[in-house]
Amino acid sequence: MTNMQRAKKILAGLLMLLCSGGMFYDPENGLYIVALLLSGSLIAYGIRCLSLYIFMARHMVGGKAILYRGIIILDLGVFTLSMVDNPKLFIIFYLLGIHAFAGVMDILRALEARRYRAPSWRRSLLGGAGNLAVAIFAVIAGFFLHSTRDLVYLYAACLVYSACTQIVTAFQKTAIVYVQ
Repeated sequence: MTNMQRAKKILAGLLMLLCSGGMFYDPENGLYIVALLLSGSLIAYGIRCLSLYIFMARHMVGGKAILYRGIIILDLGVFTLSMVDNPKLFIIFYLLGIHAFAGVMDILRALEARRYRAPSWRRSLLGGAGNLAVAIFAVIAGFFLHSTRDLVYLYAACLVYSACTQIVTAFQKTAIVYVQ
């Protein structure tokens, strides 16, 4: 990882910490901030995928998959931007879907790593269990408690965790592979 990439990761982590602090400070408007952040990040990622396709991936094997991904994610971002007036249901489904999928994938990855006797399977298993717990808490807070404040706190806590992992990975040493 270059110094510029490290600086970008640290800056992104600090920006995420700042956004989560704002959500903890004002949870009433935090739901709208969450919806705008989610839709903005989806739109930015969709535009990034489309620009990657236009400038490079159209000449690559599997380039059409990048085009389709960019179109779908850009469409999802615009759709979520149109739902900012009623973001509660969207936030519940976002937290449920993303964290449940990530949790299942982490658990499956941990089981595969355990089968190959890799030392990092416990960390992956704990991360997957944490993601599944966030998905369960999102369902409980949204559908059973009808608490938008708890949803905002849950999203802000996930944002703090993500920011801390960004900052920690920026300071980790990267392995350099020399080909001889």
